[in-house]
Amino acid sequence: MSERPYVLLSCAMSVDGYIDDASPERLRLSTAADWDRVDAVRAGCDAIMVGAGTVRRDDPRLLVRSAARREQRVRRGLPPDLTKVTVTAGGDLDPDARFFTTGESPKLVYAPSGAAPGLAERLAGRAEVVDAGDPVSLPALLGDLARRGVRRLMVEGGGEVHTRFLTAGLVDELQLVVAPFFIGDPAAPRFAGAGVYPQSPAAPMRLEEATRIGDLVLLRYRPGGGR
Repeated sequence: MSERPYVLLSCAMSVDGYIDDASPERLRLSTAADWDRVDAVRAGCDAIMVGAGTVRRDDPRLLVRSAARREQRVRRGLPPDLTKVTVTAGGDLDPDARFFTTGESPKLVYAPSGAAPGLAERLAGRAEVVDAGDPVSLPALLGDLARRGVRRLMVEGGGEVHTRFLTAGLVDELQLVVAPFFIGDPAAPRFAGAGVYPQSPAAPMRLEEATRIGDLVLLRYRPGGGR
């Protein structure tokens, strides 16, 4: 078995690189057609991951939406939904969040050593809490997922998680959808933050696909070192 899963990072952003605005309501960057495309990509993966901030802010379900795709997964001997994965630094997660209460597949929470025991008690019956070191080690997290049979991991945010995966050189494929508008608010969250990226001017990513989806555009990149 591979040492780690294939990591596909998926994100929608504004032209100026924001993944949301600063209002209390979630900003819709995608269209129905793009959501259907994302659903198809999800259905081809084994696990889906978001950061704890995304769980708190967006309360996502992270399910395969299409009944036909769910049935296709079952016919292939897979569960209808993906294993859900999140990572937290402090353990501030609500057991009643939809991440934990929807879907029948496993829910995994990777936490630092100091927070893991208390979080495991709070999430008992809702999720398995995994001690992933202090601070949480992404290679250790990915190694644990591989040992659980996860071969393809879809990472959907937020910006801090994107930054950690990209700067660590742990992304095999980047699917970036660009929405045709600007946010322009420095208080809003961005696709990725400051860091030292291996995907530099000296080692640029390779563009594999550019597809128009109405007024959106999908850019599919292979970062250097991809599988």
